[in-house]
Amino acid sequence: MGGEEAERLFEVHSTGAKSNRDDVVYDFDRKRLVERVETFIDDFNAEVDRYKRKYKSGSLDDFVDYSRVRWSSTLKLRLGRGKHASFSGTRVRTSLYRPFTAKHLYYDDILNDRPGLFRTVFPAVVHEQENFAICCTNHSQMPFNVLITNRIANEAVGGRAGTCFPLHVYSKDGRTRRENITDWALAQFRKHYKKPKLTKRDIFDYVYGILHHAHYREKFADNLKRELPRIPLAADFQAFVKAGQELARLHLEFDQSKEHSLKWLETPGVPLSYRVEKMRLTKDKTAVIVNPSLTLAGIPPEAFEYRLGNRSALEWVIDQYQVTEDKRSGIRSDPNREDDPEYIVRLVGQVVYVSIETVRIVKSLPKI
Repeated sequence: MGGEEAERLFEVHSTGAKSNRDDVVYDFDRKRLVERVETFIDDFNAEVDRYKRKYKSGSLDDFVDYSRVRWSSTLKLRLGRGKHASFSGTRVRTSLYRPFTAKHLYYDDILNDRPGLFRTVFPAVVHEQENFAICCTNHSQMPFNVLITNRIANEAVGGRAGTCFPLHVYSKDGRTRRENITDWALAQFRKHYKKPKLTKRDIFDYVYGILHHAHYREKFADNLKRELPRIPLAADFQAFVKAGQELARLHLEFDQSKEHSLKWLETPGVPLSYRVEKMRLTKDKTAVIVNPSLTLAGIPPEAFEYRLGNRSALEWVIDQYQVTEDKRSGIRSDPNREDDPEYIVRLVGQVVYVSIETVRIVKSLPKI
């Protein structure tokens, strides 16, 4: 993916969306998010009006009201330009917040400090059906990890800041698109593999397969912590294309996938509930305690072999799907769904299935 300017695999790449106020612009529940964002916009616009009326000179830090608005340096710059925010329902999008954790996001140039390039990757919901982005986490303090998405990715989608490489890039109105794999890369792959009909989509799938290869990650571990991945030309191109396709399907459709058959252990005398406050693994990691009434047992060891950074996929779900309250703002995050009470319990089984299948596919990959 790296290389000289004219000799690169992807034309453009982007960090994920960075808001600097995740507790304001993200929520598991769309209604709660809309209400909170509308309040934030009203408060911010009131500060813009007050700024226009009363600010003369001095430090903005001393002028702004911290009790009503979650300020950042970028938001203060927008205040200084006298720019009002506005609400639009079309800006409420689904986002991949952390591995296998989807949230609603208010994606906006004012409320998000650094939106990244996702306005040209997924300009509208319709583009989530035809475009994808491979997101890699490169960080000195975390093992390399990669995950594909068809939703706007958070800047720390893998736990730390990373880089996303889309398949297509669109005009801002979403009406036209271009392939993001370069012509130079296509020529290199066709020449090396002697396949004149090889496509840019083939290369995209190949990359996703290669980035999961255990030996590749081990051999280039140090490089992957400090620079963009460099893609080798494996002997069996088609095997990696097929693996990349299978992995992408699993990871994109994680919340529609099959469930691994887990054993439901209901606590005698306690009414069955699906509500989650904070799940936890048993010490032997063979079961997830959902709540005092329900435990999901029979988790096989290989489920924990699929890791994204410092956690397995299942451990990411356990970490993210809990009720929390931000100490500073008092904003409460609740992943439970009134319209689908079993969602989190079902997701546990789905992510166990996805993990086992991912491990199976990765282990079947040929040598590079």
